[in-house]
Amino acid sequence: MTLPLAVSVGDLNGIGIEIALRAHTLLRERGVSLLYLIDREMLTQAADRLALPVPEDFSILSPDAAPFEIDPGRVSAEAGAYSFASFKTGVELTAAGECAAIVTLPIHKKAWEMATIAYKGHTDALRDFFDRDAIMMLGCPDMYVGLYTEHIPLRQVPAALEKDRLSRFLIDFYRQSGAEEVAVLGLNPHAGDHGVLGDEETIIEEAIVQANQFIQNSKSKIQNHTFTGPLVPDIAFTPAMRRRFRHYVALYHDQGLIPLKALYFDESINVSLNLPILRTSVDHGTAFDIAYRGAELNLRSYLNAVEYAAERKRTRG
Repeated sequence: MTLPLAVSVGDLNGIGIEIALRAHTLLRERGVSLLYLIDREMLTQAADRLALPVPEDFSILSPDAAPFEIDPGRVSAEAGAYSFASFKTGVELTAAGECAAIVTLPIHKKAWEMATIAYKGHTDALRDFFDRDAIMMLGCPDMYVGLYTEHIPLRQVPAALEKDRLSRFLIDFYRQSGAEEVAVLGLNPHAGDHGVLGDEETIIEEAIVQANQFIQNSKSKIQNHTFTGPLVPDIAFTPAMRRRFRHYVALYHDQGLIPLKALYFDESINVSLNLPILRTSVDHGTAFDIAYRGAELNLRSYLNAVEYAAERKRTRG
């Protein structure tokens, strides 16, 4: 029997539940089994507001959360608490082997804060749930970017750059992503220009050497180095470089996500690596400005997140 993918429904004041309803039949036609973490009362309320039918095979399981009145486009503690409960239930089902993976629809970080949830987002919570250094990788089949640091102030990034920590990150990223070659970005303009514009690239170079040596020693035959860099950030994403590299490591959030979203905004996804479960997500927000307003929604990110999870579970068993 094929295990379903758990789908946490995200902030119900946003566009997530509409995406799930509109994409469901297409995904079922592609042979994907889905279990949505929402109760019947909230599902009916959302579907009625959207004037959408609920498909007969739309399987649901109620999270441990109180129903509330949907208020499209509003940040609320009630919606934050419900989205967290939906997510937590999906994680628990996946960890218990009752679901193959979890796919998350968008939450609102402020709503989680208002609900006194002690996490900035899904990835922070997963780190705590499993006591593992989860890696945030975003992208699509044409380009994936792993983030060495994520939601921290830019001024804190240089202090977070440590050789052993970066080396471990690179090794884990290689093992979890399936990458053959990985481009590692420099921190400074011109990758430091030999120390003229900063010397953090020395740390990056040492971490790359260490990670490459570890991977080479763990293989039975000599191979080309897995990691290349530190690359000058402003030329790393040119067409010529993207023909060579499909996986990148960025040292901070915007360094990786600005080029990714400029190139592949509508189709990129978020994948949590280095965990005992597989989690994928859309790479967009709650879109409160268009929620429940009959806008034409782009389903590509959600479809890609579901299909990535389904494919990885098929290939890994």
